[in-house]
Amino acid sequence: MTYAYRDRKAKKRDFRSLWIVRINAAAHEYGMTYSTFMGKIHAANIDLNRKVLADLALNNPEAFKAIVEKIK
Repeated sequence: MTYAYRDRKAKKRDFRSLWIVRINAAAHEYGMTYSTFMGKIHAANIDLNRKVLADLALNNPEAFKAIVEKIK
């Protein structure tokens, strides 16, 4: 019984770290680290969560590039 609870929590952690890795890889293509990218995203008041940013980085690189150009 406790394994199911623990694994639901672990799944959330695993996906968050996967999204961070994907965003970091995409940000490095434009000469930024993950922390710099996220700091500039928040400073520019762009309210996209990590899941959406990771999806854009993976499936729609043109949109991710537009976001990077906007925050530079």
